[in-house]
Amino acid sequence: MSTQSADRGELLVRAGAIVFGSGAVATLVTFVPLFFDLPRFPSLAYWLCMLMPLGFLLSLTGLLLSARAQRRRATAQQAGA
Repeated sequence: MSTQSADRGELLVRAGAIVFGSGAVATLVTFVPLFFDLPRFPSLAYWLCMLMPLGFLLSLTGLLLSARAQRRRATAQQAGA
């Protein structure tokens, strides 16, 4: 386990994973009526499926921020040594 506190990038990755997961569940739920010949869900259910790409975007942004912070720490450590 890391002794460093979680930076902003790591928090975005975790939040993105949660949002992506909820979007994936919404996508699975909206496909159920198509397979079992049930009435369609309201449009809001289909808009909830858009959480999946939003979560992916959040995670990608967090990954880039985390990599940038790590590079900045490495550069500062090299300059100090």
